[in-house]
Amino acid sequence: MDEAAYRAFLPELVAIRHRLHQMPEAGYEERQTSAFVADLLSGWGLSVTRDLAATGLVATLDRGGDGRAIGLRADMDGLPVVEETGAVYASRAPGMMHACGHDGHTTMLIGAAFRLLHDDDFRGKVHFIFQPAEETAGGAARMIADGLFDRFPCDAVFALHNYPGLAAGRFSARQGAMMAAIDAATLTVRGVGGHGARPEDTVDPVVAAASIVMALQTAVSRNVPPQEAGVITVGAFHAGSACNVIPDEAVLEISLRATDPSVRERLCRRFEEIARSQAASFGADIRIDWQVGYPVTMNDRVSVELAADVIRATFGDDAFEPLDRPMMGSEDFAFMLEKVSGAYLFLGNGESAGLHNSRYDFNDKLLERGPVFFHALARRFFDLT
Repeated sequence: MDEAAYRAFLPELVAIRHRLHQMPEAGYEERQTSAFVADLLSGWGLSVTRDLAATGLVATLDRGGDGRAIGLRADMDGLPVVEETGAVYASRAPGMMHACGHDGHTTMLIGAAFRLLHDDDFRGKVHFIFQPAEETAGGAARMIADGLFDRFPCDAVFALHNYPGLAAGRFSARQGAMMAAIDAATLTVRGVGGHGARPEDTVDPVVAAASIVMALQTAVSRNVPPQEAGVITVGAFHAGSACNVIPDEAVLEISLRATDPSVRERLCRRFEEIARSQAASFGADIRIDWQVGYPVTMNDRVSVELAADVIRATFGDDAFEPLDRPMMGSEDFAFMLEKVSGAYLFLGNGESAGLHNSRYDFNDKLLERGPVFFHALARRFFDLT
């Protein structure tokens, strides 16, 4: 790879990131983003397959090699957040912004494709996976269901996610559980409404739901071993519209997280048991509507060691910081790691606003380091260094 050519390309890569930042799109609606990426990479001569999971795509570089293939993944969707960065390239989509850096992840993968395309000595097959709907809708699972790894077999798969608070350009990961599983549920507590002055004629769903909220606080402390991690959060409680009316129902929005699959199963089971028993004690009924759940993001030991070795050899010993414990956030790249061994890594964004914050912005300095890592990783994977 001609490093001078890559450095000359960096300003264009920054411009690509800024353009993507201006057009954030919700999950499965990333039509502009997908078309932009597909047109750019096909114009460079890569084989591009569109419309996996509606708006996802895979670009393939096939330079022969030993018959194996490596997958490199980036997510593309934005968030329903009103941007307050003040950047000249701020979002032009009302009520949407790239508040998690997926514009940067997409751009880094584009940069990796550029580097590998311009590496005349590279031999191997690389699938550049551009995934929709990471934030809420499980786009990775849908890509897999659409035949991702059947049509584009991979022997290992890797992904990077920026991380505010970690020193800019520093990588971090751990073997085993990297990110927590998440399950989300809408719990509807159904009672019998009536006049606020005659509660004896009603079955008050507000009181029943409040009891459920309080009882759920014991689900972790009395069901999860102290050495393990688990979180249950009631993020929303909707009920009633007037102080003198007891409503017919109350609705709770609840998330459950765990870093061990067995703990995940236990929390979900106890959540249902607690909700049903508490509601029944007040004479109320419940309905639980589960949303898409993400499994624990499990990093393969060999893949983490490979990535760490590449990072230290490429950027220096202090460029990799082992992660001492799993993060309680969740990531649907976990679905891919259930099918193919690999690793999910953080790349420090520096002292920026946090993810999902209206003032967050991706650090453009990472647009050099991320692609260099992916390039070096692919070469090492195929024993070219």
